[in-house]
Amino acid sequence: MLRARPETLMLLGALLTGPLDPAGNQDALSLPWEVQRYDGWFNNLRHHERGAVGCRLQRRVPANYADGVYQALQEPQLPNPRRLSDAATRGIAGLPSLHNRTVLGVFFGYHLLSDVVSVETPGCPAEFLNIRIPPGDPVFDPDQRGDVVLPFQRSRWDPKTGRSPSNPRDLTNQVTGWLDGSAIYGSSHSWSDALRSFSGGQLASGPDPAFPRDSQKGDEELFQHARKRVIATYQNIAVYEWLPSFLRNTPPEYTGYRPFLDPSISPEFVVASEQFFSTMVPPGVYMRNASCHFRKVLNKGFQSSQALRVCNNYWIRENPNLNSTQEVNELLLGMASQISELEDRIVVEDLRDYWPGPGKFSRTDYVASSIQRGRDMGLPSYSQALLAFGLDIPRNWSDLNPNVDPQVLEATAALYNQDLSQLELLPGGLLESHGDPGPLFSAIVLDQFVRLRDGDRYWFENTRNGLFSKKEIEEIRNTTLRDVLVAVINVDPGALQPNVFVWHRGAPCPQPKQLTTNGLPPCAPLTVLDFFEGSSPGFAITIIALCCLPLVSLLLSGVVAYFQGRERKKLQKKGKESVKKEAAKDGVPAMEWPGPKESSSPIIIQLLPDRCLQVLNRRLTVLRVVQLQPLQQVNLILSSNRGCRTLLLKIPKEYDLVLLFSSEEERGAFVQQLRDFCVRWALGLHVAEMSEKELFRKAVTKQQRERILEIFFRHLFAQVLDINQANAGTLPLDSCQKVREALTCELSRAEFAESLGLKPQDTFVEAMFSLADKDGNGYLSFREFLDILVVFMKGSPEDKSRLMFTMYDLDENGFLSKDEFFTMMRSFIEISNNCLSKAQLAEVVESMFRESGFQDKEELTWEDFHFMLRDHDSELRFTQLCVKGGGGGGECVRNGIRDIFKQNISCRVSFITRTPGERSHPQGLGPPASGVPELGGPGLKKRFGKKAAVSVPRLYTEALQEKMQRGLLAQRLQQYKRFVENYRRHIVCVAVFSAISVGVFADRAYYYGFASPPSGIAQTTLVGIILSRGTAASVSFMFSYILLTMCRNLITFLRETFLNRYVPFDAAVDFHRWIAMAAVVLAILHSAGHVVNVYIFSVSPLSLLACIFPNVFVNDGSKLPQKFYWWFFQTVPGMTGVLLLLVLAIMYVFASHHFRRRSFRGFWLTHHLYILLYALLIIHGSYALIQLPTFHIYFLVPAIIYGGDKLVSLSRKKVEISVVKAELLPSGVTHLQFQRPQGFEYKSGQWVRIACLALGTTEYHPFTLTSAPHEDTLSLHIRAVGPWTTRLREIYSAPRGNGYAGYPKLYLDGPFGEGHQEWHKFEVSVLVGGGIGVTPFASILKDLVFKSSLGSQMLCKKIYFIWVTRTQRQFEWLADIIREVEENDHQDLVSVHIYITQLAEKFDLRTTMLYICERHFQKVLNRSLFTGLRSITHFGRPPFEPFFNSLQEVHPQVRKIGVFSCGPPGMTKNVEKACQLVNRQDRAHFMHHYENF
Repeated sequence: MLRARPETLMLLGALLTGPLDPAGNQDALSLPWEVQRYDGWFNNLRHHERGAVGCRLQRRVPANYADGVYQALQEPQLPNPRRLSDAATRGIAGLPSLHNRTVLGVFFGYHLLSDVVSVETPGCPAEFLNIRIPPGDPVFDPDQRGDVVLPFQRSRWDPKTGRSPSNPRDLTNQVTGWLDGSAIYGSSHSWSDALRSFSGGQLASGPDPAFPRDSQKGDEELFQHARKRVIATYQNIAVYEWLPSFLRNTPPEYTGYRPFLDPSISPEFVVASEQFFSTMVPPGVYMRNASCHFRKVLNKGFQSSQALRVCNNYWIRENPNLNSTQEVNELLLGMASQISELEDRIVVEDLRDYWPGPGKFSRTDYVASSIQRGRDMGLPSYSQALLAFGLDIPRNWSDLNPNVDPQVLEATAALYNQDLSQLELLPGGLLESHGDPGPLFSAIVLDQFVRLRDGDRYWFENTRNGLFSKKEIEEIRNTTLRDVLVAVINVDPGALQPNVFVWHRGAPCPQPKQLTTNGLPPCAPLTVLDFFEGSSPGFAITIIALCCLPLVSLLLSGVVAYFQGRERKKLQKKGKESVKKEAAKDGVPAMEWPGPKESSSPIIIQLLPDRCLQVLNRRLTVLRVVQLQPLQQVNLILSSNRGCRTLLLKIPKEYDLVLLFSSEEERGAFVQQLRDFCVRWALGLHVAEMSEKELFRKAVTKQQRERILEIFFRHLFAQVLDINQANAGTLPLDSCQKVREALTCELSRAEFAESLGLKPQDTFVEAMFSLADKDGNGYLSFREFLDILVVFMKGSPEDKSRLMFTMYDLDENGFLSKDEFFTMMRSFIEISNNCLSKAQLAEVVESMFRESGFQDKEELTWEDFHFMLRDHDSELRFTQLCVKGGGGGGECVRNGIRDIFKQNISCRVSFITRTPGERSHPQGLGPPASGVPELGGPGLKKRFGKKAAVSVPRLYTEALQEKMQRGLLAQRLQQYKRFVENYRRHIVCVAVFSAISVGVFADRAYYYGFASPPSGIAQTTLVGIILSRGTAASVSFMFSYILLTMCRNLITFLRETFLNRYVPFDAAVDFHRWIAMAAVVLAILHSAGHVVNVYIFSVSPLSLLACIFPNVFVNDGSKLPQKFYWWFFQTVPGMTGVLLLLVLAIMYVFASHHFRRRSFRGFWLTHHLYILLYALLIIHGSYALIQLPTFHIYFLVPAIIYGGDKLVSLSRKKVEISVVKAELLPSGVTHLQFQRPQGFEYKSGQWVRIACLALGTTEYHPFTLTSAPHEDTLSLHIRAVGPWTTRLREIYSAPRGNGYAGYPKLYLDGPFGEGHQEWHKFEVSVLVGGGIGVTPFASILKDLVFKSSLGSQMLCKKIYFIWVTRTQRQFEWLADIIREVEENDHQDLVSVHIYITQLAEKFDLRTTMLYICERHFQKVLNRSLFTGLRSITHFGRPPFEPFFNSLQEVHPQVRKIGVFSCGPPGMTKNVEKACQLVNRQDRAHFMHHYENF
């Protein structure tokens, strides 16, 4: 209907005043009467709630629900509402009222109805009785889609009803059920306050000249006086003026207040009054002035019309025809003169087809909606209502109303299957009416108004309430609506008829004609709103942006890693810069042209004093060195065009150097330097000129030189191995000059060294090169290289030993002196970074001479030399010269030889064998000729102080249990059994934690999906709510209890209790990572669920959202829901959710293994965002959009425990620890020895966290203690691998003048436990350390030896320590510890094996000799040549699987063997894989504990 303006409300009273206090009692101002409450409470003193806001409707007839409780009758039990609306109420508009009722009476009736009842408020949870539109409906389905559904949401009901057939659902009234002017003053205190001006007792609509003013009265008293009088006048007009004109029946005389009468509004009254009013509504409303001039009305997009079109003026806030009080007055005058529609069944199309629609539909069918409302209320049938009110029931359809078209009755009857008993109250009441409301409607309306009057304690005629005197009551009874209008709009009384609800002939200002749709603008057609229109791009961009948060974090981490890497490189190069700057002083800058289709690069050329030309890059790294020979000819070609900036330097037997200078002057300066250089060193210099293009074509670049060398090597191997020449490649034939150069190609020393994979300055390279360079020109020709290669490829062991003898016979006297032998050994030792000192090497030489019986000789003949190598013919037989540039067939043969040789030596690194004779050898190859075990020793048993010859491994003769072959399924079951046995604690803990997570997920998902108090959210977004609520519970649990995995002090304590048998406390960090990954996956699913929710909420009507989120949304009549961005960025949960995703993205990316290794500080700082994370989690759930906050339920206990654990750590962190000793060890290792705090107890294998404020940061880094528990001080060995450890090494490198007091102090946190400290719980333990990962084992080894020396009883009987290192010089400090262990280990508890991985297993001449030397040293001195330890030294990487298999044979009685590894991830993975493979067998079980760094 038309939107009421403030001036319209004033037509019911000129003197309007205000409310009471919130409780409804009168103010401190004393009034002589009881002020009526706004909310309708306490009108009836026995039943306070009667007539109050929220009171349920009172049925006059029993409910008629499908299930007898609350389910409304629907199709097919009852007809389709739209079909019924068309059949019963469609007809011609423009028929006048039979009794000349005015339009003002119709709309006053609607106003009365809104004053006493409101049931349009949707109920919660949302329930829908949607109206299905028949296919092809001309208004709602013109395209005949057949899928149009008009939404209809059921009204709000009393939750105490609808539980049983004896207590069916009853709707609630959202306004007061009294004639108390609530449509004017509001139904609540706050509503009334919003309408008041609080000045002069007026409403906020403005002053009225007719308003009485009294300076002696205040605003509240004026307002209450006026309100009391307005309500009384309103009651009088409604019951004694409007009701008789509407019903044509006068209500009975008032006999006084009846407190036992229930005046509550009945649902039958709501439908009866509303629907009868709808038949009287015209298609338009006239407007006139006081002089009876009916004005034209402006219409948007249409010419002016004679009246306001009803369908186009619903709820228009800014109607162009109602912009002033005068225009509102004209509307009221026009209503008073206009005759309403005929009181029959017909409803104009403005209501039937173009009533304002709900949700996204702009239009709906008012009649069909009313029919659905009646079904929602559970109204009785037409026959049941007649019977309840004592009226006659028609016998057939024709008895309903003789004035109704029979075709209409037939159509209606057909919809009800000719069953009159099924006819509903609403269509039945309409069909029986003609000219007046039918008997049923009249009875319902009269009954309701009489009950409202007689049951109202504040009724104006009730003299006992003290509101009015009899004189005042008489004045009120004589007041009509005409009097009110004349007083309010200041119109002449003659401009209105005495009864404004009826227009009689002769009354003033008759209407021009009875309005029809002709001449009126057409109704605006149906439009279907798309709530998501225009939001799709923004929504997609938002989702993409959220998905890109990890990428943004990844980019940020890349930037941080880049700068951290640059800082690390600066620290590493800090000491080298001065050297490089000094080297670059005398250089000439230029650009080198490398060849066609390649860009030039900046270089620096140096002409060194020793006839040497050196080329450096811009980082001052040496790229090339050319050693010039005396009287050598140097050709210099200068470009003669294009700026004359290029030159070509050609040196015989070298590839050319093409240089580009910035200018001709710079080139001239270099040429002059070169001339002086050549003159000084007696070198020939020939200068020529040619064009730049020809110069480039003539140049032999490095690429071309490599091609020539490749063919050189192919032909070389073809000659040696008799390969078809066609497979050796062809020489380039693009110029005669290049052909000659290829044929006469000779290798420089640098190229020769590169072909061997060595450095040019190595002694071995010098000796070999000098031997092969027979003409002494400083280059190797094709023939010279061929001669030496033949010896290596085809020579006998004698040939190879003679070649080696000749190489180091430096004075060429046919003898090898001790000094020359020493030089030879030195060249071999260079491969291991000069691991031996000169004294140690001299001892090796002496021992080798002494062992061979040559201790009295100063020189060796070749026969003597070969005699020394007598036990190693097999090694020499397979010795080769590994050349990198072989290619082709030569490479294939060489690889084949290498493979055969590797097969032969596969047993050389075997660990434990049953007997020497049982050792396996490849087919065709027997044991070594010497008959002694190969390198690696006869067994793993230590030989402290004993000769190798008398150390015989134990012989095991027990029969092995025969094992039956198993099928694939049995093998898989066995593997599964072993896996469960090894990780049963982990599996149980993960299973329990996962079960709890799944449980809370299922509980919350089921609750909100199917069992929660009804709010409608599950029906709105079932998938989204299940996903978001379930994952929210799981994430809350995971992010809360993940804190326990970081309670290091608690874990260290608990791992010493019985709980360690059931909980793998050592896996706390792994469990932390696992929980974190699971939580982030659930967080992503949680976000996905909310994305679904946001989309659905963005397209849901406000009525639905008001049910789901009653604390956020109010169904105030607006149709448009909030846009998606409101949910994401303008709500507390949305904004905190976005921030949580950002924080998680940063924390997870920076915590990745890849980034953590590159910037620990970045990981350290970003992981402290956990404080913000938990704060956001608390805020995120505290807004209680869907549920009350629950995060604290999960978070409180872990947070308290974690807080206590942190307090313990903080109490230690604040104690400064003095460093007693700081020592810089090789390979960037810093040894720190510091005071042991009082009461600091720890176990071997545990670790601590330290911080150094001298570095300008408080970040803590974890390191394993290398000291033993019995020692008085603590020690750490820290390798400099990052900025923090590098800077730590720097600050402890400076000399301290006053002892240890000058060292920066440390902050200490710990100790903390880990798996390594459980080494003593196994009879046999294997310790595997890689690189700096050996630190925990240093403490363990020292602790073991100390306890054994005291005679302590220990379960552990044997420890095998495997140390994998690139070179023994990397961790010489550990060698000292091992040496100490060897000296004190009198019970043979520890067996140590050292693996040096730097020595590749390519058995060329020098590595073969290195093996021979190591073997000899172990044999003679029972010590390793490289480490000086009695421990066995191996070359290459340890084969863990054969080792573990052999352990099962050596210790058959042991059922569980502990394996503890610490080192790079690659090594620990290999150990883990070996354990898994061995554990598949029914033998000893290997339990692996590992730590990575």
